[in-house]
Amino acid sequence: MRWWDIAPVLELEHELFPDDAWSEGMFWSELAHARGADATRRYVVAETADRIVGYAGLSAVGGMGDVQTIASARDQWGTGLGAELLSDLLKHATAFECAEILLEVRVDNIRAQKLYERFGFEPIGFRRGYYQPGNVDALVMRLELRPEMGLAQGTEIHG
Repeated sequence: MRWWDIAPVLELEHELFPDDAWSEGMFWSELAHARGADATRRYVVAETADRIVGYAGLSAVGGMGDVQTIASARDQWGTGLGAELLSDLLKHATAFECAEILLEVRVDNIRAQKLYERFGFEPIGFRRGYYQPGNVDALVMRLELRPEMGLAQGTEIHG
């Protein structure tokens, strides 16, 4: 993701997460940490010929990774795009030397939870009222990375 991607990413963000969309400033702040020798972030976009159809971001500090965001346009659901975006984040988590990855997912987002489970993420707790408005709980999930391969235990990724 580059600065010129922020406007179309924001459009998709507001379409998918109208009640708790990230602000433009949040994306700028994250991208400020995504370049250079001291980078602690990885942000990517997925594009078709005419538009951005998905994006994802990872924060990595001190051997711990955190999936900050991952989203795909509704017309891309079921195409494997979410898995491609997550695969990219996990590949870069190993480059950041992360031993584990955390993420939060809405308790009512079963589709996303199933994706994360396919990659080996396991539930470890809840954050009550994490998503606002609506006071929706977040399920916290964790993935341990195998240092020798950079993949979660039991995870297979096929091309």
